[in-house]
Amino acid sequence: MNYLDFLESEAIFSLREVAAQFKRPVLLFSGGKDSICMVHLCKKAFYPAKFPFPLMHIDTGHNFTETLEFRDDLVNELKETLIVRLVEDTMIQKGIKDVEGKFPSRNALQSLTLLDAIKEFKFDACIGGARRDEKKSRAKERMFSLRDKTGKWDPANQRPEVWNIVNAHLNEGENMRVFPLSNWTELDVWAYIQREKIALPSLYFSHERACIETSDGHLMNVNEFVSLSPADKILTEKVRYRTIGDMTCTAAVRSTATSVEEIIDELKRTKISERGATRIDDRISDAGMEDRKREGYF
Repeated sequence: MNYLDFLESEAIFSLREVAAQFKRPVLLFSGGKDSICMVHLCKKAFYPAKFPFPLMHIDTGHNFTETLEFRDDLVNELKETLIVRLVEDTMIQKGIKDVEGKFPSRNALQSLTLLDAIKEFKFDACIGGARRDEKKSRAKERMFSLRDKTGKWDPANQRPEVWNIVNAHLNEGENMRVFPLSNWTELDVWAYIQREKIALPSLYFSHERACIETSDGHLMNVNEFVSLSPADKILTEKVRYRTIGDMTCTAAVRSTATSVEEIIDELKRTKISERGATRIDDRISDAGMEDRKREGYF
């Protein structure tokens, strides 16, 4: 069996287990390559039936236009249900002031909106596209990762998954996060995209973009949310994005790769992880991601 066939089979198995074992699951969809692969896997898992769960996007208001346009086009093509909940609405309801600073990321606030949406729709399982190779905190998660009654994650309270036996039992008020791509790497995702000919937002491929270079070498997109100073030098560079988050926290990388084949070749030569190279909000502290996950982050 080809290793991509094995990974695909494992992911489809977990998706079908979600459909069988939970009452009200939802697929978290960001418009990034991992969640797009998740949608493709859902088509394989459930075709010709419709998905047994809706898609949901937690919109921070700082998304790239290309991502939102791709999201809407894909949902229209699939004719599936998309739920959108806005972080800005949560901020208004809870009286939270907007984030300040040069790169004002609302990433941490997504957890509040997600937990409110889980309560609103009574979702008992949220399917995400996170992978263990992204961060150390991701590597601690099981494929079926339990959240307590407050939506928090305890890395010490993880159930064993011996022989891929997944445990979906929930006590009242608990919630499960499910990660079918847990055992995939960034290269695996791109190899699968290549094999399956999966369409992606143009941001993933080389293009010219106005950027400012930070003191630690990050190339940040110039947009209406970033506070420019007289000292900032605006550069027009050929760049692409390895991961797509908010415009305020996701850096581009210099690249001339305009095809999936060229991206795979580029990744084989890089020594920096996907998030380590591009997500400035992960550098708040060594445990930044884990701290956010403990509070309900994806």
